[in-house]
Amino acid sequence: MITKGIKDLCFEAEKQIETLSVDQVMQENADPEVLLVDIRDIRELWREGTIPGSIHAPRGMLEFWVDPESPYHRKDFSSGKKFIFFCAGGLRSALAAQTAQNMGLKPVAHMAGGFSAWTNAKGPVIEKEVKLPK
Repeated sequence: MITKGIKDLCFEAEKQIETLSVDQVMQENADPEVLLVDIRDIRELWREGTIPGSIHAPRGMLEFWVDPESPYHRKDFSSGKKFIFFCAGGLRSALAAQTAQNMGLKPVAHMAGGFSAWTNAKGPVIEKEVKLPK
């Protein structure tokens, strides 16, 4: 039996991390020292698009891409920028921001309401090119 559900985990995560509104993210996104991180599954990006200038770091690979000792490390995560994570609705990104912060990445935040809140606020969206293995 599950003793702690996803709502509890996300509630606890949001007590430890910075949560930003869509309006705050739109303002911060103009800062070259801020990097938006889309943690949604690639199929979500193909279907719905993404925020211009954001990088894609699928949730399942995040810890490996953040860790400089990992063979999968991505240099974006060693840039010293502020990282704002987002997902579809704001749950996965809360957990992702908490994990990244626990790993020592800072500063980090996540966007309340996720990509859905972004599109509802008429934030700009670009298509993500579909690349299938050959």
